[in-house]
Amino acid sequence: MPTIVYVDQEQLRLDNYLSNLTPALSRSYIAKLIDSGHILVNGTLAKPSFKLKHGDIISFDEQDLSPPSPPEISIPILYEDDFCIVLNKPSGIITHAKGALSNEGSVASFIKVKLSPQLEGNRAGIVHRLDRGTSGVIVAAKTAEALKYLQRQFAKRQTKKTYIALVDGQMEKERALINMPIERNPKKPSTFRVGPSGKSAQTIYEVIAHNGSYSLLKLMPQTGRTHQLRVHLKAIEHPIVGDDLYNGSESDRLMLHAYELEFILPDIGRVSFKADLPSEFAKLIQYNIKDL
Repeated sequence: MPTIVYVDQEQLRLDNYLSNLTPALSRSYIAKLIDSGHILVNGTLAKPSFKLKHGDIISFDEQDLSPPSPPEISIPILYEDDFCIVLNKPSGIITHAKGALSNEGSVASFIKVKLSPQLEGNRAGIVHRLDRGTSGVIVAAKTAEALKYLQRQFAKRQTKKTYIALVDGQMEKERALINMPIERNPKKPSTFRVGPSGKSAQTIYEVIAHNGSYSLLKLMPQTGRTHQLRVHLKAIEHPIVGDDLYNGSESDRLMLHAYELEFILPDIGRVSFKADLPSEFAKLIQYNIKDL
């Protein structure tokens, strides 16, 4: 049976009225419930901005006003203290939920129980992100103070990131700097491209192995643009294997791995964490990662 609420106020927006009834939920979450038809006014669909009148009847299922609980997932922990947690994110796991109605397991949901109550929301503790298909080292904060401290380092480029990628073809140069600006692709807004109106972006690559069909690269981004490595490698006609957004050859996963991350911890100084190269890479190219 649906829950019925009889309105006792005049000229209050529907989303505001429900926010007052359920302070644990954000207004944006409630607005999405209304837009998706989970909440009715007098038996009909309404907009979040609908102005209520005394005596209006709001109906909904009680369970819809409970935030979705993501499933438990397992992520290997590389390091943990009271300040932060460093994880080895598997390919296929998102960094944080895409929206209030999402109940997909993520890095954020995994660490949520470890965070201070002052960090709330579906991005709580997230300092930086890795794409769903990218595996490897990611650091998250446990307190609001730690979050600001770490985010400042990423913004000021005080961190050092090293990735390993398997790309199509054999590189012409053993080491080079890719210096190409990156902009959003207006024809496909979820993707990016090299373009004159884009933001400055630089990536250093180094060939560490090749077998004619594929090259294994060490990638050292000097900037942090969205999809930077993927866009740059497509632009030089060596897309990452498994990258279906940027024309990489077929694979069960995106062959991009965040291998090493360096940053500064208070009272400790500069630290470095590495995540072993996943076994999927060895199926396409033989290389002993310990030689890096």
